Parts: sequence; structure tokens; C-alpha cells
Amino acid sequence: MSAPANPHRGEAMIVLGGVEHVLRPSFGALVAAEEELGPLFTLVERASEGRLALREMAALFWHCLRDRKDTDRDSFAEALARAGLAACAPVLRALLVQVLKGAA
Repeated sequence: MSAPANPHRGEAMIVLGGVEHVLRPSFGALVAAEEELGPLFTLVERASEGRLALREMAALFWHCLRDRKDTDRDSFAEALARAGLAACAPVLRALLVQVLKGAA
């Protein structure tokens, strides 16, 4: 088991299929997400308007995933979809707040 999420570093945790995943919006993770998704400010705007696509959320989470050794991207995205938006929304909010405040 990896170390728990550290909120002082901007980390958030989501449980998918009984497995804890820690997401850390580091500078490198956010740059990788921006390369795939476009400007993060635009992503935040779409999210605030309720127009963020599941694909975009999954990509942001994937890039912020602290430890990828036990999963692949498709399996991770499927687990997010199974968990549902209610499970993902608080984690998404935490990551978007970090995007606006600045990565830790």
C-alpha cells in the first residue's frame, strides 16, 4: 500500500473497485494534462459550466495519478466510469482548486 494522500501537497484520494488511488496535481502532471486537453483554465471553465466530458476528467485524473504501476489507463478510466460521477466529483473539485491555486 502506498502512502496516503497528503492534502498539504494538493493530493486527493479516490477509491476505485476497493483500491485507493492518490492523485497529485504536480507541475509535471498538469503540464502533461494540458498537452492532452488544452489550456487548464479553459478546462476549469468548462467544468464550472457543467460541460466537462468524462474523457477529460479521466485524462486529468490519469495524469495526476501518483502511482501507475498496478493499472493501465483504460482500466483506470473504466474504474472511474463504474465508480460514477458522485464518487469522482469531490476529487475533481479538489484537483481543479489546485489548478487555480497552483500546484504544490
